[in-house]
Amino acid sequence: MTNEKLGMVISDYNADITHLMGKIAEEHAEFLGAKVAKLIRVPGAFDMPLAVRKLVEKKDIDGVVCLGAVIEGDTKHDEIVAHNAARKITDLSVQSGKPVALGISGPGMTRADGIKRIESYAKRSVETAVKMIRRLK
Repeated sequence: MTNEKLGMVISDYNADITHLMGKIAEEHAEFLGAKVAKLIRVPGAFDMPLAVRKLVEKKDIDGVVCLGAVIEGDTKHDEIVAHNAARKITDLSVQSGKPVALGISGPGMTRADGIKRIESYAKRSVETAVKMIRRLK
């Protein structure tokens, strides 16, 4: 166990999905020997990049996990939100040199799809961050 220190950004939008994702992710981090050192809740997935930037700037954070659920609506808004959040989160990871895992489910999914993906997205994003931290040391 190397005790990686993770930052976590969780969207409050679709909180019935995302807050459970956060709980599962924290438990999985502990199982993997990592620790969630700082948690920031944001209104929605589109708001994540600013919080990610703040976390990757911290010396005591080795990597960041982003958790959100973008549910399909009547317009293409879900695609705009998810694509822009993913692009900026990726940019921040590359610029900072720290892994930032994308645990945002969607776009184009129903609420039922989001519920089905809670555990897999939570665990997979933590595993990705921890693996990348360990591999980049």
